[in-house]
Amino acid sequence: MSITVSALRETAAGERRVAITPEVAKKLRGKGLRVLLEQDAGRAAGFPDASYADVEFGSVAEVLAQADLLACVLPPDDTALTGLREGVVVVGQLRPHGAASRVSTLSQKKLTAFALELLPRTTRAQAMDVLSSQAAVAGYRAMLIAAENAPKFFPMLTTAAGTIRPSRVLVIGAGVAGLQAIATARRLGAQIEGYDVRPETREQVESLGAKFLELGVSAAGSGGYARELTQEERAAQQQALAELLKAFDAVVTTAAVPGRAAPKILTTAMVEGMKPGALIVDLAADSGGNCELTRPGERVEHGGVTILGPLSLAAGAPLHASEMYARNIYNFAELLVRDGALRPDFDDELVAKSCVTRNGEVLFNA
Repeated sequence: MSITVSALRETAAGERRVAITPEVAKKLRGKGLRVLLEQDAGRAAGFPDASYADVEFGSVAEVLAQADLLACVLPPDDTALTGLREGVVVVGQLRPHGAASRVSTLSQKKLTAFALELLPRTTRAQAMDVLSSQAAVAGYRAMLIAAENAPKFFPMLTTAAGTIRPSRVLVIGAGVAGLQAIATARRLGAQIEGYDVRPETREQVESLGAKFLELGVSAAGSGGYARELTQEERAAQQQALAELLKAFDAVVTTAAVPGRAAPKILTTAMVEGMKPGALIVDLAADSGGNCELTRPGERVEHGGVTILGPLSLAAGAPLHASEMYARNIYNFAELLVRDGALRPDFDDELVAKSCVTRNGEVLFNA
């Protein structure tokens, strides 16, 4: 019997992505695997059932009853998890941090669950790094939102009514999302600067044609993330940033660490010091926001400054986001399937470190 790889239609509010695209379904079939999807699983992402070749479709109950490997974008709800047979493998963004109830359900059903956001940030893991692929989408969309909502043009324009100077834009955080935001602002013609507490990001920021904002605070960490600033470092950072913020027309903040609340970088006082008409787009709104005034999913006006806290940014470009995400899933699945059977190699650090539960054992401390 061949392995059945399955996916359901995502049901979270605003979620339009799908874990298996027609391209990846074809690759899975090429490996001799059976693909079973819920009807209309990919429609919201731009993939109607007719776009999938040699794929079977069924109801939610049929998919859950027959799945050997269930791929997901966001964690399935408890009803879906309890509908799976014991021993099924679940792969996706399972958000295990602070989700003890979900982890308990995975364990009680004796499901082997892999949370791809737990993958080590190594070169070998890049092909299956869902955080990076989806952050690139989020960074791109955050800057488009900034350009759409800013009261000024981003590029310099020469018109019969005179020359319009370009907007001055700052991106805080130079991870994947931040760098994509910088690149997008550059394409849109803005005068762009980037800032990160990790000094090694300077070269990446400057390679995109942006100026690196120097605040005199360094917090190089491990695993691709910055270490937590000391109180003295944070005070020095905020003092220097508060003065420089006065010159910017738009600020996009992108600082986030999976499983933790987003660091507060922009205080209320700093926002009050910005120029009237300035705009902040807080990409970290999903995890609480980098600005003290951010309200997730809302638009806030404070002292003439607009603060936007958009949610589920990657889901807003579902076709390309799904294509990248599904490729991540496929590349990880190759580590799980050997000789036509599901045989994860737990001596492989990518498999071991991303595993949340295995045969009833909890391997992750939620």
